Amino acid sequence: MAPKELKDTLWKAAEKLRGSVSAGQYKDVILGLVFLEYVSDAHWKSLADNAKSPNLGQLVDEAMRDVMTANPALAGMLPRLYHNVDQRRLGELVDLLGVARFGRQGAHHARDLLGEVYEYFLGNFARAEGRRGGEFFTPPSVVRVIVEVLQPSSGRVYDPCCGSGGMFVQTERFLRRHDDAAQVRIYGQENVEETWRMAKMNLAIHGIDNAGLLRGDTFVRDQHAGVEMDYVMANPPFNIKDWARDEHDPRWRFGVPPAGNANFGWIQHILSKLAPAGKAGVVMTNGSMSSNAGGEGVIRSRIVEADLVSCMVALPAQLFRSTGIPVCLWFFERDKADRKGQVLFIDARGLGYLVDRAERALTDEEVARIGDAYHAWRAGDPKDLEYQDVPGFCKSATLDDIRAAGHVLTPGRYVDAPAPEDDGESADEKIARLTKDLVSALDESARLDAVVREQVERLR
Repeated sequence: MAPKELKDTLWKAAEKLRGSVSAGQYKDVILGLVFLEYVSDAHWKSLADNAKSPNLGQLVDEAMRDVMTANPALAGMLPRLYHNVDQRRLGELVDLLGVARFGRQGAHHARDLLGEVYEYFLGNFARAEGRRGGEFFTPPSVVRVIVEVLQPSSGRVYDPCCGSGGMFVQTERFLRRHDDAAQVRIYGQENVEETWRMAKMNLAIHGIDNAGLLRGDTFVRDQHAGVEMDYVMANPPFNIKDWARDEHDPRWRFGVPPAGNANFGWIQHILSKLAPAGKAGVVMTNGSMSSNAGGEGVIRSRIVEADLVSCMVALPAQLFRSTGIPVCLWFFERDKADRKGQVLFIDARGLGYLVDRAERALTDEEVARIGDAYHAWRAGDPKDLEYQDVPGFCKSATLDDIRAAGHVLTPGRYVDAPAPEDDGESADEKIARLTKDLVSALDESARLDAVVREQVERLR
């Protein structure tokens, strides 16, 4: 069975369990089962042999208990609810998951496929849960843009609101694609207990050390206080109004964020974590690029004047199924080297393709195009326009340019319109053609008007 067909079949089997478990427990039950298959060959073989047993759920619960007893780090993480679900359908799912492990040769391939299954399920849960899904799942193409721009190769990688851990999974994939033997250390924090457990399992199933994932409200208590990060990647919850704001927090170096919006609280926390050569990529709402409410404009101008912003990317609409709020990417660098006093603006709003009517995604080529534009600009001669001014796509602006725009960071303010296509017509020829087209349109309009009037007269 092909991987995509297998994942679709697994999802359909998982969906059959929905009616026999509460909505709040359903995700735990499914993801816990995938994790159990990954973590314990012995227990899984026993379950596979008993997939038709009427007591299968009890056997799964016992297996979960045994795994947590043998691994104290997993204590309390795995669900034990399987005795309450539909046993026949649970057996079908166990059988199909066995195909995921044993359908391909080699433990490494089996782990990869189970990792794909886990992420596939996360994405489907996010779609099914709508706005709530956005709290734990960032669209993979958005994460890949951040990873391709930052290119984390070694050192500490941090996400202060890590959701289900997608930033870390994509980092590991980036390293494998580039055959990079360098090691990164993962540091993350997540406030929602259910989501934190998902992240721990997601990293474990991808073979990533998850010891650095800790629970808690990042604003109340930074669980990694004093640790400087080489790379920060984050998709903070958008426009949070009810957040733990302390006006005297030392993280507010550029100004106290407004009580009604945590966006610049997240940005300033991230900036406070960067090592001297640290870099960060952050998903934000488009409003963050231009808002002056609650002092946000002042905070943004101070961050710009500190020369910490390296790149701004305007993303296409509908990337997030969970929200219609348009989003952008902020990239920060503590040391911009030859690009001091400059910011690269990328307008990617015209990119992407529709996965369905409600969701858009970026292609691999489009992700690479954004990353390549940034790295060409970053490494190129500051005087070479080839890598800093592509009409309709990107433009390098100076701090003077940004000051003149009132410290608004919307890429559309800076990126020149695409050059018109040269169709070989002279100006006189184009005017003559357009005039002819206009006269033809007016003649057709007059003809249709006469037809309508004739019909109206007949009806009188």
